[in-house]
Amino acid sequence: MGIRIGIIGSGFGAQVVAPVFAATPGCEVVEVVSARNTAGAAMLCDRDDIDLISVHSPPLLHVMHVRRALAAGHAVLCDKPFGRNAMEAETLMAAAEAAECLHLINFEFRFDPVRMQLRNLIAKGAIGIPEHATWTHWSSGSRVPLRKHGWLFERASGGGWIGAWGSHAIDALRWFFGEIVDVKGAGRTIIKQRPDETGALITGDAEDSFWADLTFATGMSATIDSSFAATTTVAPRLNIFGDAGVIELSARGLIVVRGPNGEREEFVPSETSEDPHLAPMRAWALVVRDAVEAGITPPEAPTFADGLACARVLDVVRAGTLGLAGGVPSSTMG
Repeated sequence: MGIRIGIIGSGFGAQVVAPVFAATPGCEVVEVVSARNTAGAAMLCDRDDIDLISVHSPPLLHVMHVRRALAAGHAVLCDKPFGRNAMEAETLMAAAEAAECLHLINFEFRFDPVRMQLRNLIAKGAIGIPEHATWTHWSSGSRVPLRKHGWLFERASGGGWIGAWGSHAIDALRWFFGEIVDVKGAGRTIIKQRPDETGALITGDAEDSFWADLTFATGMSATIDSSFAATTTVAPRLNIFGDAGVIELSARGLIVVRGPNGEREEFVPSETSEDPHLAPMRAWALVVRDAVEAGITPPEAPTFADGLACARVLDVVRAGTLGLAGGVPSSTMG
């Protein structure tokens, strides 16, 4: 049967999402429009030959694009971070529930084969009961070469590294370990000025680095330390410490499980790609296709509820405050 997809976004949407959906059996990409083309995006959302609107616009435009798609009765896939803050995420969650439309968030890395294997190892008790995790991810992505000023460096536009990368990290940790009940954290800006298209220096107010300490409902803790403004890229590493062992996830997807008596087991990824988005996006596209065809959200699929839960954590880190009043809503992962 198949589904027909309209895509909003000329960056990630056009360069990654559109080709992946186009290559997925049972998917047809009907049209791709620029997020800045307000009239074109509105016309796309109003078309009656569309089954799914895939929104990959900057966060400041999520409310406009998602609301328009929902008003037309379409299923919606929205990129992360979900809006500019939790307040916007709440309004979109309410709108989706009122419209009774299928709603999904593009946390595609849940479907990365390495992360799926890592989650399975944790669930099967490979390290016993998880107690603590540390995640470091420092790259020179916006510094060498120096990236030009744009919405990513403007807080009012929903920019900042907390949303750009931190949203994926927070979702992964929630997916691994359950709900987050307390947060401490803060962002900082290493590169304060960047040239615009004319070469003029513009001061940005969105963070390019951040740290966060998380506490989960189980009592487990996690620490994140990340930046994309380092002078050189250092291989990322996720360590998970349990009461019966440790899991290490290093660059290129190598998983090492270590036991307390020197036991060691390695899991080497079967597939690697220069673009880390491709493998998870391909797997995720199949899930999205089946969900839209059936009109039913699979239990493993991230929805607006997961986007909202993540947004509440991100807001605390952005503000640099303590605590997470009210906790986060229950996940729809099942």
